[in-house]
Parts: sequence; C-alpha cells; structure tokens
Amino acid sequence: MTGMNRRRAIGTIGGLVGGAALPAGCRSIGEPSGATGKPNILWLVSEDNNPFIGAYGDRLARTPNIDALAREGILYRNVYSNAPVCAPSRFCLLTGIHPESAGPAHHMRAEATLPDFIRTYPDHLRSAGYYCTNNEKTDYNCRVEAGEIWDDSSATAHYRNRAAGQPFMAVFNTEITHESRLFGSTDGAVRPEDVRVPAYLPDSPEVRRDYASYYNLVERMDDFIGEHLRALEEAGLADDTIVFYYSDNGGCLPRSKRYCYDEGLRCALVVRVPDKWRHLAPVSPGLEIDAPVSFIDFVPTLLSLAGIAQPAELPGKPFLGQRIADPKTLAFGMRNRMDERYDFIRTVTDGRYRYIRNYMPHRPLGQPVAFAWMLGSYADWHARFLAGTLDEVQRRFFEAKPHEEFYDLESDPDEVVNLAERPGRAADALASMRAALDQHMLAINDNGFIPEGSWLEGYGASRVAGAYPLERIMGIAAMAAGGRQDDLGDLAALLGDEDPTVRYWAATGVLIRMPDAGGLGGALRLRLSKENDLHVRIVLAEALSHTALAADGVAELARIAGRETSEPIRLQALNALTFAPDPSPTLEMIDTLVNDTGYLGRAATYLARTIRGTFDPHISMLPPRR
Repeated sequence: MTGMNRRRAIGTIGGLVGGAALPAGCRSIGEPSGATGKPNILWLVSEDNNPFIGAYGDRLARTPNIDALAREGILYRNVYSNAPVCAPSRFCLLTGIHPESAGPAHHMRAEATLPDFIRTYPDHLRSAGYYCTNNEKTDYNCRVEAGEIWDDSSATAHYRNRAAGQPFMAVFNTEITHESRLFGSTDGAVRPEDVRVPAYLPDSPEVRRDYASYYNLVERMDDFIGEHLRALEEAGLADDTIVFYYSDNGGCLPRSKRYCYDEGLRCALVVRVPDKWRHLAPVSPGLEIDAPVSFIDFVPTLLSLAGIAQPAELPGKPFLGQRIADPKTLAFGMRNRMDERYDFIRTVTDGRYRYIRNYMPHRPLGQPVAFAWMLGSYADWHARFLAGTLDEVQRRFFEAKPHEEFYDLESDPDEVVNLAERPGRAADALASMRAALDQHMLAINDNGFIPEGSWLEGYGASRVAGAYPLERIMGIAAMAAGGRQDDLGDLAALLGDEDPTVRYWAATGVLIRMPDAGGLGGALRLRLSKENDLHVRIVLAEALSHTALAADGVAELARIAGRETSEPIRLQALNALTFAPDPSPTLEMIDTLVNDTGYLGRAATYLARTIRGTFDPHISMLPPRR
C-alpha cells in the first residue's frame, strides 16, 4: 500500500454513492440541498512526473503538500497519459480526442488540424459561463490559438481576474521537474547513494545523480503545489473549488519519457472535492481508486463537473461529476515519432499487466535523441553500451525489439521479464489484451499506420470511405512486424498493391527481414523504379541498402533527404540512412543538413559523427545557439 493506512476503493463505486443508472455506463449523482451554481475547478499540473510521491508509497519522496491533498481527497492509483511525452498528451487533454485519431497529433511536435465540430474544453466551459485561464504552457500539437480558446493564457493568467460570482477553471503549470532541469545536478535531501537503480540501467554515478536530482526537483515542485493551495485558502475559495493535481506524462529519467513502459505513461492524480461538492465525487475523502484512468477521460470529467452534455465524438468516461461512468478496466497508450526518431508502439494495461506491441521491431528503443541525451545518465548508458560493458538486460534498450512484450507489473515493476512467449498463468490476460488493443485501434481509427506527411493523415481525411482500410492494413502490419520468414512471399506480392499504405507496410515487412531477404535486390530495385509514393520509396530504398545493390538504395535515400520537399519525408529518409549498413557515400549531403535548427539537424549531426567515427554520447547533438 502507501504506508499511510489509507482505505481503498478497488475499482468500484457501487454502494459508495447513490443514484439511478444512466445510459453508457454513467451514474447520476443527486445534488444535495445547499449546493447551487457550478464548482470552481483548479488544475495544478507538473511536468514529466512519475508518482515519486509519498502518498503513492515512495519512501524517499518529500512531498508533504501533495500527501496532505491526498489525505483530504481521492488518490487515483493507476492513472496514465495517452502518450509518454508532452505534446501528444496535451492534445488529448485539450480536446478529449486520442492524438492517434487525428494525425499527425500522435507525433511529437506536429500540427494537427481539428474538424470544426471538435471543441476544446475551455471553449465548452466558457460557453457554460466559466472564466478560463491558463498559466501558461500550451504545446497542444494542433492548430489552435491560445488567445482564442482561453479568457487569458499568459504568465499572469489567474482566476482572481474573473467577474464577481463567475465560476472559474484555472490551470497552473510548473516546469520545475521538466527533463531539461536534469541537465545539471540538483542538491537536496536525497543523495545519490539513497536511490534504487532499476534493473534496466547500469548502476553508475551518473544514473544515481540524475535519480537523486529528480527526487529533489519533485520536492521543489511540491512547494509549488503548496503555494497554490495556500493561495486558494487565503482567497476564501477552497470550499468552492475542486482541485486536481496531476502530471502531464510519465517521468523523464532514462527509459521513461518517450517510451511506453509504466515509467513513461504512469502519472499521479489526486483530486480534492470540498464538502459542498461531495455529491460530484465517487467516493469519500481519504479513499484510493485502483480502476484505471487515462487522460482521454479528463475532458468528459470536466464537462460532467460543469453539467455540460458530453459530445458523442468524445470516447472518454467521466470519473467525477453529475454523470460518473462505471470504472474502466484498461488504459491505452501509444508512441510514434519522438523528436527526430521514428517508431510505432501501442500498449494497454489494466494496472497489473502491461502488453506492448512493437510495429517497428527492427528499430531499437535507444535511437539517440539529441535533447534526451543531454541527461548525463542517458549519455553514460549509451557510452557503456558502445564499450560493451552492459549486461544482457541493460543492453536491450539499444538492440532490436521483440514484436510483443508482456509484463507482470506486480512481480516485475521494472518490466524486464518479457512473458509474451511464455505467459504461463497469465496467458488469458495476454490474449485478452491483444484482442482489446486491436478493438481499440479500430474503434478510434488509429492513424499510426499512415506515414507522417501523407495526405491521408487527419481526423477527417482518414475517415473518407475507402481511403484508409484500417482493418486490412492492421493485418498486413502485424504480418510485417511479426518477422516470420514464411510471410516474405506474401509481403513481396503486396509491394504492387494499389493502396500506398499497404505497400508501405509490405515494404516495411521486407525490410524487417533483412539481410535474410537480400536475394530480393533486383526485385526491390525494379519496384523502386515504379513506385511514386515517397514514403514507400524510402522504405524500399532502405531495404535495397541491405542487398548487393546497396549503392542504389543509399543514393535514393540521399536524394530524398537532400531535396526540397516536406520535412517529415526528409526526416524519414535521414532516419533510413542512419540504419543503412554503409551510409558513408552520403556524407557530403549530410553535412549540408547539420546546421539545420530543427530535427533534421539533430539527426544529421548524429549520422555525420557516426560515419566519421567521432560520435561520443557525452557531446551534445543539439545545434549551437545563434
């Protein structure tokens, strides 16, 4: 448990509150006498946090303010962001829509276009009379203007500026624990020798220093939470305000942020509901809830608290308010492009087990990311891998991935014992999660199979009848990622399919089987000469680079990466060159990209240094400041 002798509500609200059943698994909670109007809502948001928090049972954590908030409120034990990084996660929080339903919102730092009928939550709340402020982080991964959706989005935005008697919804965000704060050392009560190093990391001074610094930053973040709680009390608003504390995604230590393990997706969530609004809560103060909650549920919850009808397009379930849904049993997560590196992962958890499906098993998790590698612990980990001093578990991060991963979080919290092939007594859970993930991806029209930059991306474009046959594509992608050599003939035949997304995944399947499919060199070169879709050409060219006709493949990748076309396509070509067996003939072109200030420059810097044999993980790959 947590060491605080807290009572727990094990994923149920039955018997704890009254109310007649409503459709779609919701329950109506009657309003007691004396409660009128609408509750104020305060969101206190920290960045890049796992629950390194005392109330969650962490004995090293020094978080008295969050711990007190938990004693007075409800602690949600299994809460997950829908993406293990800020921008896609914040898209979900703003819109109530899965980022992978509205490509390219599922990629890190992209600009999705929202259909007119999808409204942001501040838009909904302002229509209901709320004064809505954001102080001041946006990073919404879509084309919205903060000044148009908020009453105030700035460093001075505050609920105190509302009209007299007006209910407010206010967001205050802190970057105290953002990963960039770990680029140095932070002293405090927790020392490097105090921390536990997980099995997937080397037990090194750099790793211990970053863990200790993280704990000390969390303590400072807790001070921020305390300051806002005291300000609310001093303003005389605590009895009228429902307070949320949560983190915008999982942690930022190695193998957390950007990765689909618990440390990348699991977040803290504590909600304090004052007596006046107790009828809007599922349980009494001091209880914990084990049932999974994900960020897709936050917008429906806000609407439920404010008495606003939930639009049909929102897939989440409210966990507070006038229409509390039955508890969920699963939470889903995803990863696609993170910064300058491409990958494609989907995952689901019930809080006990985590199932992960890798659609690009040929790409290691540990593709160098310039910004993340500024952490000393990442640089040290990679340097030890290059030196050959890691053990088998610690090396996995830098090696090819299995198609499937399955972990028992109770017995294996570090997620290092993959039960996918031998689940034993958990076989039923594995089968159930496989099926549930397929059903979920179909239900939300997952855009992840569409290469970034394709005209098919988008909430509307991907739903045009016949444009994106998702069920068929999912089957081909599963065949591609499964890696069975027996499927090579079927994949090669699909290279001539009419659908470019089908051809893309067929080519990916051939690439995954390299170098065993090297005998297809002539057929790949012929197919490349006929292919008109640049995304497919990139994958075909990378596959060709693993054959006796490698020079033709490398030359094609250099042509695409160096030409004037869209940045996503150029970045995909540059990533493909990074994994070509011999990209050295392209060095002159790569050098022309090194000074690019975006993701192209970061990827080119790594590749140029690797070709020259000068790559050192300890030396920044970020472009120099101008």
